[in-house]
Amino acid sequence: MKRVVFMMVVAAIAIAFFAPVVASAAPIKIGLSFAEFEIERWAREKDKMTELAKKAGATEVVYQVANNDANLQNSQIENMVAQGVKAIIIVAVDGEAAATAVDAAAKAGIPCIAYDRLIKSSNLAAYITFDNVEVGRQEALGVLDVVKKGRFALLGGSPTDNNAHLVRRGQMLVLQPLIDKGDIKIVGDQFVDGWSQEKALTIMENILTANQNKVDAVVASNDSTGLGAVEALAAQGLAGKVPVSGQDATAAACAAIAEGKFTVSVFKDINLLSPKAVDVAMKLAQGKSTGLKTRPLAELTGDKAASGDIPCSFLPVVRVTKANLYDVVIKTKFQPYDEVYKNVAEGKRPPKP
Repeated sequence: MKRVVFMMVVAAIAIAFFAPVVASAAPIKIGLSFAEFEIERWAREKDKMTELAKKAGATEVVYQVANNDANLQNSQIENMVAQGVKAIIIVAVDGEAAATAVDAAAKAGIPCIAYDRLIKSSNLAAYITFDNVEVGRQEALGVLDVVKKGRFALLGGSPTDNNAHLVRRGQMLVLQPLIDKGDIKIVGDQFVDGWSQEKALTIMENILTANQNKVDAVVASNDSTGLGAVEALAAQGLAGKVPVSGQDATAAACAAIAEGKFTVSVFKDINLLSPKAVDVAMKLAQGKSTGLKTRPLAELTGDKAASGDIPCSFLPVVRVTKANLYDVVIKTKFQPYDEVYKNVAEGKRPPKP
């Protein structure tokens, strides 16, 4: 028995001595590149993605903000590649300009994911977004629930953001038949640089002046442009009388919906988007398959000359109005109750969850 035990010990020592050394998993650094933090959602999503990536095993998450400067963003992405990131999630300032940085990163073997805003490069590793055409449809339908016909103003998003054009496509799927029929007349139509609330305010002021305040509805493409329209309408005593649309379900827009000054915001749940983007980034960083289905770049951009296919994920959206605001935004804890109902008299608020 002693001899058997001795031989077992010797064998165990030999196995341990001659066994190959298994290297620990390579560190994974993930990069996050943001166009700006002026729009409420982006800073929240930076925090969410950072948390999720670390939980998924990323050893480090680095982020940079370009302050709506396309050239600066490209330099920041180049810097992330030099820092040794394994994948980069990008909210692009300019979908065309960012293609240069994506192409260079791909050449260096670093996959890039376009986050909610398409980057016009066939070298894009993935495009994670919501159905932006459906966003536009829901904005237009939400306004038409209040006003069926009349004089409409259109406020598009940033002209350098492909999403703005997809949203407009969705809006016009609903509005164009009514325009052709003569039920709707477009009395103002302008895209808003940077999706800026301040610029939307100025544009809406000009539209109201040019039309002697005779505007029956505003189909605005996001909450910032919609809130700019509400400011201009409020100055003329028209806030709450003219329906206004938006998207993102920001705290300010939700508060305006609760007050009755804002009509509809299309809710895009970042609790779905951020995890999907991080999951894809981590898989790409580790050389794994994402399982995403591809879509032609020509279809995504509306440019028939565009070539290549992009792996994509499109998530659903929800139209938020005063009727379902509490269920969609408050019960899910997407926005805080006290912030949303801060300007509503206590007796007219729903119960605090």
